[in-house]
Amino acid sequence: MTNESASSGALLEMSDVRKSFGHVDVIRGVSLTVKKGEHVVIFGPSGGGKSTLLRMMNLLEVPDSGMISFESRRYFPHGGNLLDKASRLQQLRSQIGMVFQRFNLYPHLTALQNVSLALTDVKKLGRKAAREKAEARLAEVGLQDRMEHYPAQLSGGQQQRVAIARALAMDPKLMLFDEPTSALDPELIGEVLGVMEKLAVAGMTMVVVTHEMGFARRVGDRLVFISGGVIAETGGREVLTEPQQERTKAFLDAVL
Repeated sequence: MTNESASSGALLEMSDVRKSFGHVDVIRGVSLTVKKGEHVVIFGPSGGGKSTLLRMMNLLEVPDSGMISFESRRYFPHGGNLLDKASRLQQLRSQIGMVFQRFNLYPHLTALQNVSLALTDVKKLGRKAAREKAEARLAEVGLQDRMEHYPAQLSGGQQQRVAIARALAMDPKLMLFDEPTSALDPELIGEVLGVMEKLAVAGMTMVVVTHEMGFARRVGDRLVFISGGVIAETGGREVLTEPQQERTKAFLDAVL
């Protein structure tokens, strides 16, 4: 598996992953590969398992069964002692950035401090180096004039861009976006999607859960329609114009 994965350019592999909450089967045997430089857009009805699948990619949700590997190294299932397991988990998450629906910023810290914190605490950078890197990432998302502002002084779109800058500051190899615009007012959605599109053009590997079909059409290399805990349809952008499955067609008819 290792040699084949490396040669195919696979960055993340999930094989037959399953997840239940109580008696509800949320993910029912999903297999998915994300290649380096690829932009994968996951869409589908609410409650279909999209966010759960995304959160399993960095093991924020632990599957009940199946296999997950990153850069050909298996992270689930994993034996070994608890210390080794914790170390591998930290290693995995240090390579995968994640942006949530809610911004999860510290309200008592400025934008600059929110981005710098992980650099000093996790990356162990000195304060000067952390500040310089945080400033660069905030400028990258268009917030060079808002660095000293607190979250309450920022719009929702600006807060989400701080969250993106914070994830980018860790130099991730993969970025996960869990419906990053769902908590935003309509007029603020475009500024966040614009930042994400620039990241895609720059070559960042991305997996995005979203209902923004325009973004999916512009950016998605591969579109994955999930319904009822399974991948009902996957393909290129033709999935949006010529869906093959009735479930996909019905969903797109309702949202487009």
